[in-house]
Amino acid sequence: MRSCNGSWRIETCIKIKGRWAYLHQAVDRYSQTIEFLLSARRAAPAAKRFFRKALGQPHTVNPRTTSVDKNAAYSKAVAEMKGVGKLWRRTRLRQCKYPINTVEQGRRPIGCLVGPGLRFGRFSTA
Repeated sequence: MRSCNGSWRIETCIKIKGRWAYLHQAVDRYSQTIEFLLSARRAAPAAKRFFRKALGQPHTVNPRTTSVDKNAAYSKAVAEMKGVGKLWRRTRLRQCKYPINTVEQGRRPIGCLVGPGLRFGRFSTA
């Protein structure tokens, strides 16, 4: 597996049985999935847990740029992680209003497996 440095794109939000759940998924510039985390809440502790999990992988290093949506939890989590030294202080957080297309396109195979009208049954089985 190729070492994942450079820029990360992170996206969230899927529906599970009619309720929103939050799939934090990081993809590098080569469209390789770095890490993912499914959480029930979209808050700073979940974002910090995701970053710790992603940075703990043997093939990842601190990203140069991280592109996320406009959720305030990411900016709070990144600031706290920079403060304790878990994330480089020069890591740039880029927030954009619209979904990151690379991550959205990366989920297309899941949609083909699940089917166009079907949703995930439960949070625990997603």
